[in-house]
Amino acid sequence: MVLVTTMIDLLLFISATLVALFLFDQYVREVAEKSQQRPYVYSDVKKDDNYYKTSIFAVLGFSRVDVKSFTAFRDQFQSYAQVSAAMRQAGLDKVRLIVGIDFTASNEWQGRNSFRGECLHALRGSAVYNPYQKVLSILGKTLQPLLQGFPIPAFGFGDIRTKDVDVFPLKGTGAPCIDFIDLLHAYNHTAQRIQLSGPTSLAPVIYRSIDIVRHSRAFHIILIVTDGRLSEDDSASKRALVEASRNALCVVAIGVGDGPWHTMEEYDDRLPDRMFDNFQFVSYQEVLKSSKSPEAALALHALMEVPDQYNAVRTLGFLEKPQNKEN
Repeated sequence: MVLVTTMIDLLLFISATLVALFLFDQYVREVAEKSQQRPYVYSDVKKDDNYYKTSIFAVLGFSRVDVKSFTAFRDQFQSYAQVSAAMRQAGLDKVRLIVGIDFTASNEWQGRNSFRGECLHALRGSAVYNPYQKVLSILGKTLQPLLQGFPIPAFGFGDIRTKDVDVFPLKGTGAPCIDFIDLLHAYNHTAQRIQLSGPTSLAPVIYRSIDIVRHSRAFHIILIVTDGRLSEDDSASKRALVEASRNALCVVAIGVGDGPWHTMEEYDDRLPDRMFDNFQFVSYQEVLKSSKSPEAALALHALMEVPDQYNAVRTLGFLEKPQNKEN
């Protein structure tokens, strides 16, 4: 009898253990599935209140209820023209643009998952094929009407010659690009002949942009397209972003490739020494995967904070006095 009771107790114990393991396994699966479904959602990083404060939201008359789900809001924009019109309504009817392109060696493997294992700078004839070309094409359709004839200084960084200490002009003559069509031609020519290297640092292209802004005394957006493989202790990029916040300059970084984007997210949210929030990071792949009108959504994501940044620059007086290193 004792043996039977012991066997029954043992069977009950084993059954309870199996049930507990099954339930735990289900819990782990559910958590994993949720994390895969939402790898990086912008409305989770920057809460609804922050979104509502953005000029585009407020000027267009969207309430907190309207922007509670940022996905629902951005899906109301279905064309580049709508995003350009929203920028104008928010008070920015013309822009000056600088472009920086990442030519570091990590581009060779950063497309393993997101670009079929190809180098992110791979070209295919005259087609707009790789992520860099697509980002420039998408944002060009939104920004070109706002440029109003201003040329586009365009630079590469991270190649075998400049590494993490300098930049080079995309056009061999050193001249700025006339428009986005010229910019794409210059990029295509450069991507065919460049030797990728590194390491990755945003500092050189940001400092070059600061020089341009100080010389022109005009508000600029710098668009940096990068695979985002920055080191955790990339203090040079942090210092450059802090210095940029003392000038009439906002920085928009588009991350292409597989990520991860932890360092970029930190720059977007946690650099308290800046004079104003001058940095916006967007993951190209995540926007494309999560929007009904992905190309318009990418433009909106990239530009949504620019009107507020422009207003901050005006409030701080950066457009009213010469900018120099002493300032």
